[in-house]
Amino acid sequence: MRARVSAKKPTGGPAGPDKSRAPLSSSRVQSVDRAVSLLRAVADAGSGGAATVALSERCGINRATAWRLLSTLETHGLVVSDRASGRWSLGPGLVDMARSAGSDVVLRDVHEVLESVALQVGETAALAVLRHGSLTYVDEVAPTAIVSASWSGQPVSLHATSTGKVVLAWSTEEELARLMPRKLERYTDTTITDRVALQEDLDRTRERGYATCHGEFDVSAWGVSAPVLDRTGRLLAVLSIWGPPPRVVPERFPALGAITIEAAAKMAPR
Repeated sequence: MRARVSAKKPTGGPAGPDKSRAPLSSSRVQSVDRAVSLLRAVADAGSGGAATVALSERCGINRATAWRLLSTLETHGLVVSDRASGRWSLGPGLVDMARSAGSDVVLRDVHEVLESVALQVGETAALAVLRHGSLTYVDEVAPTAIVSASWSGQPVSLHATSTGKVVLAWSTEEELARLMPRKLERYTDTTITDRVALQEDLDRTRERGYATCHGEFDVSAWGVSAPVLDRTGRLLAVLSIWGPPPRVVPERFPALGAITIEAAAKMAPR
């Protein structure tokens, strides 16, 4: 007798065969594998994001399943959806998790780079990250001959520091709307409290690649800051050089800015 062979229908739905249905070891959870696959696909899509259809096809997951998984990831802040375009991009929760684990988890040679910068310029070099909407310095190095106040672990202003201006300059419109205070508080005589003037300052910051501060938060703290970016251009941290006048003056800003840009690039993950 001839054996009958029945062909199985594809199980992937509109997006085609579901590659994530490949045999898994008994210790692995299929839904978690799929979620991680989608998360990586969103990351690879860059700042522009990707639609559910494209992500489902990339991962070989049924569209409806992909949408449910992405929606679940969104509730945890790991991805965000632009309702107008339907495109998904990485959410702040993912970056917060990495930052909370410590800057060294996502950045390279942090303390060593700060030590090198401080030795090179003779001023304090510091690294700050954004956590839950608050900018905080997590590491800093000051030359042994320099006596300066420490900002480590303290939250600082976003609109009145070079570090904060970098955060604002490299934020999306949605992030900017969430981060920007309703009232620009004045801390010193040089604090920018006009929104138009601040926007012009942020535009210049993006153009030259670094921000400046003329004692706008603390009269004794003048300096420059540059962004530490991931491969997609997303902000991970901010590297700063600061010190009091007359050691740190506007005439030094271009040279110090170039140093921060170079040092920030060394910290960026590869």
